[in-house]
Amino acid sequence: MSSKESTTSKTVVSAASKLFDLRLLIGGLFTFYGVVLTIYSFFDSPAEIAKAAGIHINLWLGIGMLILGLLFLLWARLGPIAPPEPNPTDRGDRPVHH
Repeated sequence: MSSKESTTSKTVVSAASKLFDLRLLIGGLFTFYGVVLTIYSFFDSPAEIAKAAGIHINLWLGIGMLILGLLFLLWARLGPIAPPEPNPTDRGDRPVHH
């Protein structure tokens, strides 16, 4: 196997591992909903705030979700998943016994 094929194979494995990183999905969703809820909180009526015991619950939950989502995205960025190293004893050309 040439070095070019080896590099291409490592790139494909690395891209696949990043594609299925749940930290990106969770972080993206929390960030999105945090932004939506924070924006929505600016349109809360006094009756809704009174119903929540005077707490701007949409604002605080939106900020909390935004922070949590950004922490997940930061974690995914700073601690990427390393693809497992292939085991040299495992070869794909062995016959399969049924």
